[in-house]
Amino acid sequence: MRTTFIATGDSFITRRLPENGYQGFDELEQLIKGHDVRFANLEMTFHRQEGFPAAASGGTWAMTDPAMLDDMLRYGFNLFNTANNHSGDFGPLGVTATIKHLQERNMVFAGTGATLQEASNACYLEVDGLRVAMIGATSNFDPAAVAGGQGFRMIGRPGLNPLRYKTIYHVDKETFDAVQNLAKKTQVNAFQELSIELGYAAPLPEGLSHFGPYQFVLDDKNFVETKPDPIDEERILNEIREAKRQADVVLFSLHTHEMNGKNFFSIPQFVTTMTHEAIDAGASVVIGHGPHMLRGVEVYNGGVILHSLGNFIFQTETIAAQPYDAFVKMRLSQDTRVGEYMNNRSKNDTVGYPAMPDIWRAFAAGWTLEDGRITEMKLYPIELGMHASRAQRGWPRLSRSMETLEKIRELSAELNTKVEIRDGVGYVTL
Repeated sequence: MRTTFIATGDSFITRRLPENGYQGFDELEQLIKGHDVRFANLEMTFHRQEGFPAAASGGTWAMTDPAMLDDMLRYGFNLFNTANNHSGDFGPLGVTATIKHLQERNMVFAGTGATLQEASNACYLEVDGLRVAMIGATSNFDPAAVAGGQGFRMIGRPGLNPLRYKTIYHVDKETFDAVQNLAKKTQVNAFQELSIELGYAAPLPEGLSHFGPYQFVLDDKNFVETKPDPIDEERILNEIREAKRQADVVLFSLHTHEMNGKNFFSIPQFVTTMTHEAIDAGASVVIGHGPHMLRGVEVYNGGVILHSLGNFIFQTETIAAQPYDAFVKMRLSQDTRVGEYMNNRSKNDTVGYPAMPDIWRAFAAGWTLEDGRITEMKLYPIELGMHASRAQRGWPRLSRSMETLEKIRELSAELNTKVEIRDGVGYVTL
């Protein structure tokens, strides 16, 4: 039994796909439709102001016309993730409106739902001779976007499937003493200290200090430790195990923006922990997206982790509208139009995403599954037209870029995975 898969990264789509496509569309469509299972991350909410703008967004308040779901289908995709940092940009109503428009088109998706149980559930795609399950989750989100569980006495809350994590700062004695001294001078821990004095909280163990919400541990060296939240970790892994019982193959889609320091290409410890556990629990491939940058490919325990495929469609600058909050945050008049807002944010394309070449490089990963085993994985470079006009920038094309492939090979080598480059395509050594 032979089944083929292809996965792409973030699709932030704000413009209608031209009736006759665009230069490079046909080649890309042919590649995607040449596979049985075809994945995309929907980095948008799809509705016509059927929700209210949330108090906080994933960066840009992401809403686009539901008709653009039809454009995503034109590429040939048949499996979608909806859990990401923009899922809650228009509150619970935006989540349910997006779900409604997805369901009207019979689109198979995971990552959001009317309750936490629904958002956590695997979705199932039936292809010829194979049943594919996928679980979608995100580690980057506003807390208000998290789905609420259905209880015995109260209904649940629409939202996303979260992967929260805990950050612990390990520091040497000099730094530890400095943290304690600064906390004392600023009284940032006054309420916590009072709670301990009044008996409402337990004293902190020796070698542990807080600075507001941040936790510091006395150690012999300085480093940052991150751990998946055990409640989210258990819920996600249990769903992967259940999906493995109910399907022939399981995929895990994980959206994450976190990094080590300022290194966009780095992979935080909690992500490594969670993705390894997902493979161990029964996932065949982890599909990573979110940082809008390439990250390495990792072969692990018979599975493959695609840490970040980069962008697939990236059209943030041509979004139709932004709410009051966006303009207030940038100290702009409410009369400001979106184009002017974007010019202000990027200083006329000289800073931020428009000026970062790595934002406009990506790849699609295609692999073959035979008798339950991955036998081949190819990496296809994609470019999104960084130097095109704003009105044209952000549409994907196959590129055969050696620069992109060399970057993937370099990042994958850091994960002990070999990528060979032949004829403008990367081949993962399995």
